[in-house]
Amino acid sequence: MKQLIVLIGPTGVGKTALSIDLAKYYGSSIISADSRQFFKGLEIGTAAPTTEQLLYVQHFLVGMLDVTSYYSASEFERDALNIIAKEHLTRDIVIATGGSMLYIDALCNGIDDVPTIDEELRKDLYVLYEREGLEPIKSQLRVLDPIFYNEVDLKNYKRVIHALEVCLMTGKPYSSFRTNTKKYRPFNIVKIGLMRDREELYERINLRVDTMMNQGLLKEAEHYYPQRHLNSLNTVGYKELFNYLSGEWTLDFAVEKIKQSTRIYSRKQMTWFKRDKDIHWINLSEVSEVDAMKEIISLM
Repeated sequence: MKQLIVLIGPTGVGKTALSIDLAKYYGSSIISADSRQFFKGLEIGTAAPTTEQLLYVQHFLVGMLDVTSYYSASEFERDALNIIAKEHLTRDIVIATGGSMLYIDALCNGIDDVPTIDEELRKDLYVLYEREGLEPIKSQLRVLDPIFYNEVDLKNYKRVIHALEVCLMTGKPYSSFRTNTKKYRPFNIVKIGLMRDREELYERINLRVDTMMNQGLLKEAEHYYPQRHLNSLNTVGYKELFNYLSGEWTLDFAVEKIKQSTRIYSRKQMTWFKRDKDIHWINLSEVSEVDAMKEIISLM
């Protein structure tokens, strides 16, 4: 049976390098499941594969969208499955890698068929959010879908807005579309989770942020500062530097906040992934990448 290796783990753990080594070993291609690497122009801030790495192995869904584009988990599910089907015509194994929890879940388990949202409605709700904050949107959601209102992280504005979009578009509660039914996949999925001891992971994250700054992350953020309201730019690294560029923070403080926010995000990623009992974990603080490769190959 055809197989999909899903290589996951927290940001900074070393997924990119190991995925490329695996792809070269199997003669495979790689699908990015990083929700920010989909956008072109954000190469430094998203730690996208380098030009050299892209030459080594064919990558899909990297740098394919303008930052003004909207790209949902359901669209990712559709596109990734189409790519896997085509790749499996000539390859036995395809690799997907990334740390975006919702997108990994959409690929492996499927996502409920939520109606396509009218762009004007989406625009109107985001204008409302920019003008008045999240409170009026939460208030509407509480009335239209109290079930989801009591489940959702009310600080996650994207999910709150999306739920209200569906309510207003369909006249039905967003929760009524969420069946959480696992969808069939015509291939075997092998999930590999990479982890490191927390102290080592944090050191890698701090070093990576310093490297990004040396590579020109500030210049990247300056370029997109006029578009800072876009959803694609509401991400760690850019948000903090936008605060520096607006005069709210010093540069040193902004850089420290990037490191802190990235460390916090890595903990959220691990909390999410550890719910999945199908993941085979490898601690890269305890084994070399060569031994990690051998362990993964033994699972196939």
